[in-house]
Amino acid sequence: MAAARQVGGQATSAASRARLASTPLRLAGYAAMLVAVAVIGLPLGWLLSATFKETSEIYLIPATLIPRSPTLANYPLAWNAAPFGLYYINTTFVTVVSVFGKLTMGATTAYALVMLRFPGKNLIFALILGALMIPPQVVVVPNYILFADWGLINTYTALILPHVPTAVGAFLLRQAFLALPREILDAAKVDGAGHLRTLWAIMLPLSMPVLVTFGLLATQDVWNDFLWPLIITNTDNMRTLPIGISRMLDQEGNTQWGVVMAGALYVILPLLVVFLWAQRHIVEGIAAGAVKG
Repeated sequence: MAAARQVGGQATSAASRARLASTPLRLAGYAAMLVAVAVIGLPLGWLLSATFKETSEIYLIPATLIPRSPTLANYPLAWNAAPFGLYYINTTFVTVVSVFGKLTMGATTAYALVMLRFPGKNLIFALILGALMIPPQVVVVPNYILFADWGLINTYTALILPHVPTAVGAFLLRQAFLALPREILDAAKVDGAGHLRTLWAIMLPLSMPVLVTFGLLATQDVWNDFLWPLIITNTDNMRTLPIGISRMLDQEGNTQWGVVMAGALYVILPLLVVFLWAQRHIVEGIAAGAVKG
């Protein structure tokens, strides 16, 4: 009995020493997180603060985070500076259709790379990995010439189609599909499930964190795209939200920054709401992509 108490006391003492030894590392970790939150959150805080300031106060030095004379005048001015209602409709339609296309393309490509046997599969996967290294700006001019030849300039088709092919989605979902238990897929095959049913009813639900994470990243990519809509459209009724922000910038240097910040808030607010709602899936998806494959 005494020996047991002695062993228990030694174990408790060792655990206490381990906790004391890890305390500095834990404090350093918390400090690093606070610095990261400040670096990421301060620009957003300043943007939100600037929407309640007059232009003269924004230029004051030293800058203040809390407005001295808060005003809501920038919000209606920003809304009336560009047809934001129309831009919201265009951006939402283009984003929803493009992300649906990306998810469909990524899931079917990943399924073929994991579940099907065909010659050159490894070469195709290597080409997909190589496509990840190509900046999207490189293909802007070829895409413009192609859509001009097809007579699709200033159309929703031209706004959406270049977003649909996705090397990132195919790669992420392939890694997620490879990590699924093979026994479940074999059981589905024994029960007579075809390719579409196996993908839709089994593989996609089991890969939901990666699927949601990729969907959110794709949403951010399409929603914030500025260059392609600026080049491929030439009328106001086809423009998207990021272009609306550029209309508020004065080329002669008399930009009303409070109005611009309010317009920027109109653009990023829907994305912030979506990301806050789905942040748990993002963390799970990133963790799954980091440890699986």
